[in-house]
Amino acid sequence: MKRNIKLTIEYDGTDFVGWQRQPNGRTVQEELEKAVATVTREQSSVTGAGRTDSGVHARGQVANFITTNGISTTELQRSLNGLLPHDIAVHSVEEAEEGFSARYSAICRHYRYFIATRPTALERNFTWELGYAMDVDKMNHAAFSIMGIHDFQAFCKAESEVEHHLCNVMESCWQQTDRHMIYSVRANRFLHGMVRALVGTMVNIGRGYTPIEDFQTILESRQRSKAGQAAPSKGLFLERVTY
Repeated sequence: MKRNIKLTIEYDGTDFVGWQRQPNGRTVQEELEKAVATVTREQSSVTGAGRTDSGVHARGQVANFITTNGISTTELQRSLNGLLPHDIAVHSVEEAEEGFSARYSAICRHYRYFIATRPTALERNFTWELGYAMDVDKMNHAAFSIMGIHDFQAFCKAESEVEHHLCNVMESCWQQTDRHMIYSVRANRFLHGMVRALVGTMVNIGRGYTPIEDFQTILESRQRSKAGQAAPSKGLFLERVTY
């Protein structure tokens, strides 16, 4: 009997070339598939909710795979965590409905980007260190303006092959603490490199390099060259996926 298994996963993306299996380095998908094959004695394709890029982290990535093995979800979680490398942890394992897909059943995905506003030793792999003042009000003005449905081609890697560039953004805001600036964004879908391009452009606005009035023009241009450089991948986290 086929079973559809849903995993909730955390990983440190520092030493991965991304989620998706590829020939040029370690991937989260490949490590999971090797562990799943060892435990279930079956070759299964593990599908993720979001194909995170090289260096991007996850606290709440969701994945699923099909198996005929009758192992309990409790034993499966214990066995996977015993086999997986130190930079991947399985937080939960549960039975899903037959038609469930971690990728295609998702309603929205939530990312956060962390900027350290003072030097850090412990968080150097998980934040973008920026030691200069930024105007968070201007950054939030830009962040709020992308709420709703917009074409985000200006914030998408040029080589991305997608049917369209429309995304419905449900949350977009900056929060400032005594040590960090944190960007939270939630949408039905994200384009390749979209969050990092948005962060890089908004940082330019916060520093005064890009006038706030130009942000709408950049968005409407649909040209990646008009937006700012992508923020480093190490500050980006896939926080959770909603179904």
